[in-house]
Amino acid sequence: MEALRQHRGQVVPLDRPNIDTDQIIPKQFLKRIERTGYGEFLFFDWRFNADGTPKPEFILNQEPYNSGSILLARKNFGCGSSREHAAWALMNYGFSVVIAPSFADIFHSNAAKNGLLTITLPEEIVDELFRRANGKYELNVDVANLTISDDRDLRVNFTMDAFRQKCLLEGLDDIALTLAHEDAISTYERDMVPAWR
Repeated sequence: MEALRQHRGQVVPLDRPNIDTDQIIPKQFLKRIERTGYGEFLFFDWRFNADGTPKPEFILNQEPYNSGSILLARKNFGCGSSREHAAWALMNYGFSVVIAPSFADIFHSNAAKNGLLTITLPEEIVDELFRRANGKYELNVDVANLTISDDRDLRVNFTMDAFRQKCLLEGLDDIALTLAHEDAISTYERDMVPAWR
């Protein structure tokens, strides 16, 4: 996966709690087995009318939010079914970071394994970000120093599991982590003597 060290992007304030994975990527689009191509279906039922035309009232169909890469949401983001496609759809659309007061555990794990940064912040800070995210509003996210900041006076620290931080900084997914020990695995397989010999 791609390393994520620093990111600056437009904030998209999606002011709804309990956004479940079926809203993020509806079930009818789960037939693909690739990790790509889901971005066009992100929040499909909220973004589009039955005839496929965009709903102008939905935030991703409005400037400047349609070019956003940092999603700001309310508590319990990613609840519902365990579909990994939700993380893929957000990333395929162009999101690199999701900020919320809380995340569903499985979504949080799926996001981490795919390089989508989820930042949990106290509700009062998320409230302040929603107040600021009216129109053009960008945040700087620094994964190495675990901070977010804007061009005004905001600077907030966040926490992250050290292992997950290392994976993001170095772009390591589960396969890359295994391959990092390829020599040790090969040595073990070469030197292992079965007990039945």
